[in-house]
Amino acid sequence: MSVKHPIIAITGSSGAGTTMTTNAIRHIFRNLSVNAAVVAGDSFHRFTRPEMEVEIRKAQEQGRHISYFGPKANDFEMLESLFTEYAQTGMGKHRQYLHTFDEAVPFNQMPGTFTPWQDLPESTDVLFYEGLHGGVANDEVDVAKHVDLLVGMVPIVNLEWIQKIVRDTTDRGHSREAVMSSIVRSLDDYFKYITPQFSRTHVNFQRVPTVDTSNPFSAREIPSQDESFVVVRFRREMKSVDYPYLLKMIDGSFMSRINTIVVPGGKMGLAMELILMPLLEELLDKKRRAGFQMDWVSEEPED
Repeated sequence: MSVKHPIIAITGSSGAGTTMTTNAIRHIFRNLSVNAAVVAGDSFHRFTRPEMEVEIRKAQEQGRHISYFGPKANDFEMLESLFTEYAQTGMGKHRQYLHTFDEAVPFNQMPGTFTPWQDLPESTDVLFYEGLHGGVANDEVDVAKHVDLLVGMVPIVNLEWIQKIVRDTTDRGHSREAVMSSIVRSLDDYFKYITPQFSRTHVNFQRVPTVDTSNPFSAREIPSQDESFVVVRFRREMKSVDYPYLLKMIDGSFMSRINTIVVPGGKMGLAMELILMPLLEELLDKKRRAGFQMDWVSEEPED
């Protein structure tokens, strides 16, 4: 963690809905005039899409699994190195993974490839990460310990799978069979590397549908926000959360546990902004005070 160079991470599985949280945080950044260095988690994949297809076939021939959730396909060490460097210096390197033709055409590349590594912009206020592994930890790395605000997006798993199937077939051109095969192949890594992150987060947003999602593999549409509730869990040591204010501002919300608030799904965007705004302001205030203190010390006359 770093007071001077804070790191904010949104972590969630493929299809978890991290984009909605990202949009809420970017809106907050605009309101607060925050200059953020933005990093996508899929830029730390080890393989291009064609290379990954080869690795999947090799794994199948050897009777093992490989998925985008695990360390065989992702460079956790490089991700932790970036977080460490940014926390110390406010700098680091990043690249993009180009999912679609629309993303790839400006770079004159094919989908499923990476842009070259380049330096992060200078003099940014925060590092903002969105991806699969913002809170990952194992025997070799601990990415989570570097994050000043770790937010988990974790809909119940059937809803998560519906969102992934619809997104990957509609937006990314994958077949339904290929997406279902990917889900099955990823289960071991999901249990080992994705799920444990949500015990390390500061805040979790878990969307729970109020319509039948019992067979996600037959679903053709994603339940709407209004067809759900959102369970928001805060880490118990977060004493600054103003629960009475949130209950007053979010109509239809209620407390289900001492550190958990439930809000109507249609109010999810509002809830995110009301919850995350003061947490971001707190980080930025600490950063400003740390910078002021350093400036004050540097200006003290020598004896």
